[in-house]
Amino acid sequence: MKSDRLLSILLLLQTRGRVPAHELADRLEVSVRTIYRDIEALSASGVPVYAERGRRGGIELLAGFRTDVTGLTADESRALFILAAQGAHAALGLDAALGSALRKVMAALPAPHRPAAEVTSRRILVDATRWRGGPHQRVDLEVLQDAVFCDRRLRLHYRHSGEREPRTYTVDPYGLVAKAGVWYLVADRRGAPRLFRADRVRSARLLDEPVRRRTGVELADVWEVLRRQVEERPEDGIEVTVRVRRERLDMFQRIAAPMLTEPPDDDGESDWVTARLSYPALVAVRQLLAFADQVEVLDPPEARAELVRAARSVTALYQAKDREHD
Repeated sequence: MKSDRLLSILLLLQTRGRVPAHELADRLEVSVRTIYRDIEALSASGVPVYAERGRRGGIELLAGFRTDVTGLTADESRALFILAAQGAHAALGLDAALGSALRKVMAALPAPHRPAAEVTSRRILVDATRWRGGPHQRVDLEVLQDAVFCDRRLRLHYRHSGEREPRTYTVDPYGLVAKAGVWYLVADRRGAPRLFRADRVRSARLLDEPVRRRTGVELADVWEVLRRQVEERPEDGIEVTVRVRRERLDMFQRIAAPMLTEPPDDDGESDWVTARLSYPALVAVRQLLAFADQVEVLDPPEARAELVRAARSVTALYQAKDREHD
């Protein structure tokens, strides 16, 4: 609707200042000609908006002009009160600010929309954390936030998965991303995009040097590259066929859900149910040891051999401990 588009233009200009017409057109998915017609409509309605042409030109509101936005629709009002789990705001130190902001938004809402917004906040909750994700180490994001907002370089002491000692990196941060309850620092290292889990940062220090981001590259751009690298990483994993005792099938499906390639072959009668899984590496099949004799690997032979090696290693460890106490 044109009225919604005019309000969106007004909000963008209030928050961004001067914005090129082509950028407004891209954001609102219309032509540049339509944007200029909308600007004429805003001007005719009394909004002090003007356009400057040229390389550094753009569309801008007259300095000092502000307007209270009360034109929210019922659905927009409800959408504002569907919030993710409070953990994200707590990690950023914004719990109190969030509550204060919502109270202000509620006060500014058109009176007919307030009851629906209040009910929505009590009836809908978005929890971004995964089931059985295990306890996450408490993350101190203060220094990382400072680097992001102050545009400073960072010196990190970072421990990679599977390594005991941290490594030292100097990085140029773009921002922070919360993915399924886990915080990540998105940054460049030597001009290449890198992803750092915040709970593996052992220490972080702001440097006096200004950040050196690539020209024209934003957080969303870098995150998209890194996300694709993770999700589209070539698989050199292993397909495993197992059989599971029926009485443990429900638990098995909950725990092994990310690795299951298809629903188990369950005829509803047999004592054993066949399932197929995909692991990123052979060593990862050791997860199945958690089920003891309730799960048996049928194929491939190298997966069975890996479990035998792991079981022997565990047995040798405890036998050695027992001999120490004899």
